[in-house]
Amino acid sequence: MSTTSGDSHLSSRSHSSRSDPKRLLTLSFAALGVVFGDIGTSPLYAIRECFHGEFSIPVTTPNVLGVLSLLIWALLLIVTLKYLTFIMRADNEGEGGILALTSLIISHSKKSKSERWILVSLGLFGAALLYGDGMITPSISVLSAVEGIQLIAPSFTPFMIPVTIAILAGLFLFQHHGTAKVGSFFGPIILLWFTSIGLLGLVEIVRYPQILQAVFPWYGIEFLMNNQAKGFMVLGAVFLAVTGAEALYADMGHFGKRPIRLTWLVLVLPSLLMNYFGQGAVLLSEPEKSYNPFYALVPSWGLIPMVILATLATIIASQALITGVFSLTQQGIQLGYIPRLTVRHTSASHIGQIYVPAANWSLMFATIALVAGFGSSSKLASAYGVAVTATMLISAVLFYYVARDLWNWNRTAINLLMGFFLIIDLSFFGASVSKLLHGAWFPLVVGAVLFTVMLTWKQGRRLLQKQIADRTLTVAEFVDSLAIQQPQRVKGQAVYLTANPDVVPMALLHNMRHNKILHSEVGLLNFSTERVPRVPNSKKVEVVQLNYGMYKIIARYGFMEYPNIRQVLALANQQGMHFRPEAISFFLNREKIVTGMKSKMSLWRKKLFALMARNALSATAYYDLPSGQVIEIGVQVQI
Repeated sequence: MSTTSGDSHLSSRSHSSRSDPKRLLTLSFAALGVVFGDIGTSPLYAIRECFHGEFSIPVTTPNVLGVLSLLIWALLLIVTLKYLTFIMRADNEGEGGILALTSLIISHSKKSKSERWILVSLGLFGAALLYGDGMITPSISVLSAVEGIQLIAPSFTPFMIPVTIAILAGLFLFQHHGTAKVGSFFGPIILLWFTSIGLLGLVEIVRYPQILQAVFPWYGIEFLMNNQAKGFMVLGAVFLAVTGAEALYADMGHFGKRPIRLTWLVLVLPSLLMNYFGQGAVLLSEPEKSYNPFYALVPSWGLIPMVILATLATIIASQALITGVFSLTQQGIQLGYIPRLTVRHTSASHIGQIYVPAANWSLMFATIALVAGFGSSSKLASAYGVAVTATMLISAVLFYYVARDLWNWNRTAINLLMGFFLIIDLSFFGASVSKLLHGAWFPLVVGAVLFTVMLTWKQGRRLLQKQIADRTLTVAEFVDSLAIQQPQRVKGQAVYLTANPDVVPMALLHNMRHNKILHSEVGLLNFSTERVPRVPNSKKVEVVQLNYGMYKIIARYGFMEYPNIRQVLALANQQGMHFRPEAISFFLNREKIVTGMKSKMSLWRKKLFALMARNALSATAYYDLPSGQVIEIGVQVQI
């Protein structure tokens, strides 16, 4: 999963990497430490699950060559062809990931309202599934690495789960310090990891070069034809080798397409292929080592260093998923699908480095519960994959509409291409779903719950704004009313936050009704999230000067940005306003939501929305308003 990782915000929109080899190398090295951790640690368990998992098959020459052939071509077709060649073309102002792709469709699609709703819902469900992936990836990665200690000291087995939980707890407890503290170490460790696993595999290939026959695809086709249902089930384990592919697309905005593609083709793909070939060679020569073919590659003297290196690599892979969930949460908040939560920036120089406490603690408890509940990486592997296969399937569908409707690609060509990708994606998805009763239900349940929460929040906010709009005036009506009868004007500056720039906020009307006054200078401030990652400062703030000392201020931010009240006021003052931040009184609505009104939203969802609204972060904290200058006015609204 990764969704957009926030470890190093290095702009892909700079073209200097094309002409500057040094910058390209720097970006590639940075991407290595962030983007490839998940897919890079798959050798720890992918081959093992095919021959030693719950749906394992016998270790025979045709089976080994067949599974290895399927795995190799999965890497080539899904990662290299589908993602790096095609889907990474679909960037939204340089940003990637399923929410960025969804926003691209919303911004430019000319489809009907119902079609847009279906496509947006698909994108949201894919994003929700990534939370399940973010829970499982740290659990299975760290646990599979720690399990290697059993090979060194079998007596360690009773302590395997407690040690894994301790590592995971430490990882999550560290998050509030920010990933910049360890970011500089990520690249060298992952470089050492890929170099090591590639060399270990190469040694076995030299000893048993016949294993290279697996590069021919007919071995995989023959395997599926001979094993039929059982072979189809094994596809779910084969897919574990490509579970980090979505991260390559999601992190595109941080490093750019070229560094990611270069790093994959030059280092990551060759290292993975050599290691998988090496594991296959070990299985052919020593079938009894199917219980852990990865560590079977390691000589006895290197077991301890390799276990340590594997643990570090899995922690890095987990880190990328965790920060990806943070970024996904921030995007969800900005797009209006998740209630306001505390978002802390942990770096002054990299906007992408953020910490979301609520997401962090939820992930920590979920990963620990998964490790304790499943008890082994083999059992966790049954739950792993379904979330990623579903997200990949959804990404392919959304890409199809972008290529067909936005780019106007040849219909026949795009239909054939997507048909080919959908056959692959549906095969892997079906194989993963077949493990529904063995743990695959977990990420689906997580995705369904979060999808419901996101839709409920979005629909609830829409109902709330409609009720408020019905009880107040438009800005034009209010200004016209001042020409007829003005209230007592007092010297001072007031800013009223409003969810709709064309509607007068209830707080203003209530203030006039109860206090019988209006400040001499009044700003109606609306924060709007655009369907692009970032909005340049030249277009970020729009000021409309109204009569009677009133201003309408629209602040536009991208879904990858964080609203900043001081920046808004500074940009607004450049357009003719003269508001001093230290002298402003900020007025906010404080809605008390009452359920009961008839509408399309069911009662239980209304209650869920009211619960989320009560526990959402206040606008004062979210927009970092000076608390000593904020006045909240209560408004009861029935939905």
